[in-house]
Amino acid sequence: MTARRRILIHQIKEWGEILVGFETRNRYELKDEQGRLIGYAAEEGGGFGRVIGRQLLGSGRKATIHVLNETGKEVARGEKPFTWFFHRIDVFEGERKLGAIRRRFTMLRRRFTVETADGRELFEIDSPVLQFWTFHVLFRGREVGVIKKQWSGLLKEWFTDADVFGLEYEDLPELNAVRPLLVFATLLVDLVCFENNQGRGGLFLPVGGE
Repeated sequence: MTARRRILIHQIKEWGEILVGFETRNRYELKDEQGRLIGYAAEEGGGFGRVIGRQLLGSGRKATIHVLNETGKEVARGEKPFTWFFHRIDVFEGERKLGAIRRRFTMLRRRFTVETADGRELFEIDSPVLQFWTFHVLFRGREVGVIKKQWSGLLKEWFTDADVFGLEYEDLPELNAVRPLLVFATLLVDLVCFENNQGRGGLFLPVGGE
């Protein structure tokens, strides 16, 4: 069996947001499967305009998300333009574009594609109609990973308004080489599919082999 890799992406909540329901910028801690901190992800604040955008436009808003290593150095950046439908995030390492994640039109499913910098499709992320919490990562039609919403307890979820996700993928060279794209794909799934739902909080994504 192919080994798996995992990363924990845990959303950091502010108590003011929990108590009054006022959305601030999304911030996450990235950890390995042993719970060790390996980095951060944060949505750029951007002043009053972006605050209003978060309140009025929700997941359609324009957003910039930075991924940092454990020392605070930026390793990748995601740029999400404003759009009502077919959300997209472009991923950069410095000024070099690594690729993009796009939501595609479907009638009964939720479907995303992960693309190279020149627009070639690398992976498909598919959520069937009866698997609302599960997103399958497909490579040439074969499942090589999964993003899944996790629950840590009904009372805790209700009180913290927290999403808890998991991303797990096979330890393959073609997947490890595009790990930043997989991280941003998980963040985009959270932003687009779950941000406006009751339940905000963390993502589970593979880093140490089994």
